[in-house]
Amino acid sequence: MQTKAEIQAEGDPSAETTVTVRCTGHVRTHIGVGRLEYTFEGETLREFLAAFFEDHDVKEMLIAETEEEAMTEGWAPEFGELPGENYAKNPEGEQSRRFARVLVNGIFNEHIDGLDTTLDNEDRVTLIYPFIYCC
Repeated sequence: MQTKAEIQAEGDPSAETTVTVRCTGHVRTHIGVGRLEYTFEGETLREFLAAFFEDHDVKEMLIAETEEEAMTEGWAPEFGELPGENYAKNPEGEQSRRFARVLVNGIFNEHIDGLDTTLDNEDRVTLIYPFIYCC
């Protein structure tokens, strides 16, 4: 049996990834479960979300189409130096809605590689709505 890396090296477009999806709040209510295993073709968060949104109508809860629908600016205090390396904002059309978040292994996707974050088998994708920020 080939490993996922070997399949990807050969350029197999049907490579599949299986992740654990955790859902909270309204996403959980809509889907009906808080945790599920989900297999999709591809290896990125973008490909996962496209497939997941085809099967579960929760895109409107999570992804903002415009800047006005996106997360509120200035909701957290600004610090002189932040831990970590990537605090880039996702581009318009790829941002979470206000009070919604998408995490990969407990890290906000925009702090990794946004929707281009690579997912591996057994990674955990968390879909949160509503998200409440507490100091």
